[in-house]
Amino acid sequence: MEAPRSSARNCTGPGRRAAWESVQACQTLQGFQPSRQCRWKWHRASFFETELAETFRSFFQRTSQADRTGRENFSHTLSIMKDEPEEAELILHEALRLAIQSDNKKAIIYTYDLMANLAFIRGQLENAEKLFKATMSYLLGGGMQQEDNAIIEISLKLASIYAAQNRQEFALAGYEFCISTLEEKIEREKELAEDILSVEEKANTHLLLGMCLDAYARYLLFSKQPSQAQRMYEKALHISEEILGERHPQTIVLMSDLATTLDAQGHFDEACAYVQRASDLARQVGHPELHMVLSNLAAVLMHRERYAQAKEIYQEALKQAELKRDEVSIQHIRKELAELSRKSRSLT
Repeated sequence: MEAPRSSARNCTGPGRRAAWESVQACQTLQGFQPSRQCRWKWHRASFFETELAETFRSFFQRTSQADRTGRENFSHTLSIMKDEPEEAELILHEALRLAIQSDNKKAIIYTYDLMANLAFIRGQLENAEKLFKATMSYLLGGGMQQEDNAIIEISLKLASIYAAQNRQEFALAGYEFCISTLEEKIEREKELAEDILSVEEKANTHLLLGMCLDAYARYLLFSKQPSQAQRMYEKALHISEEILGERHPQTIVLMSDLATTLDAQGHFDEACAYVQRASDLARQVGHPELHMVLSNLAAVLMHRERYAQAKEIYQEALKQAELKRDEVSIQHIRKELAELSRKSRSLT
């Protein structure tokens, strides 16, 4: 079974930028900048990153001319998916050919998943959709249940593809399926003894639910439904704090995102409290997106007409963005500083 090849016709997204950025809503809310932290991770043990990855690694080594070549090819494929997607695609198509030739089902499934993620990263949403569906078909055909975390992971990615394509009915159905299925699963499994279901497995399911709530909240925010987004963010933040801890980078991002939804509803004091705490923690842990969190703090301060404080925080955010060489953030912050200057002049 040959996977659909990437082509310019399939590219409906912003080229090499991650496709999930196209459904991030904070840009549409005055002054806010969306986090670009990858939302597929949440630092949980994914089925595709454990069992299938090991099978793929072993398979690649066996089918290469030497074990060393297999190890290098496998690591190289994962490392270049963002920076050299064309080369990664060629390697994955060769891996898929070998997997199909030897009828290695697990290697086929994992290769399809990697190819789907590569297409998603490149903004080739139609191609990614086909590949994710092919992956799901193999998993379900092998006896996996619909409530399995691996199926939920793919369903979540499909929902985000539909959101980016403005296929709202499919996106809503996808997000709601993921969340309701996981909530029912967690409720059913909460009393299971550890020798039946480990603490780690239970935590992984909770984190996957948090990831789904997070993604759905972003979609709701994009759809200008901040009160509904707020509820999703509150649930996601509770899960992240409980399992990952308050100082975890994902928790800090969620605090900042929750502040965005509160600010959009005019709850400025509550928004300021959340984003101030997020900023303090981001400084303490050296968060990779500190400049974005600071930018959001400055936006809340500006909406509260605390212009002097907002300017100071924007300038700190600009310095951090320049250190990161994040041109998108630099342009955003400079634009907000110009708007802040205009507002300040209008008061004098």
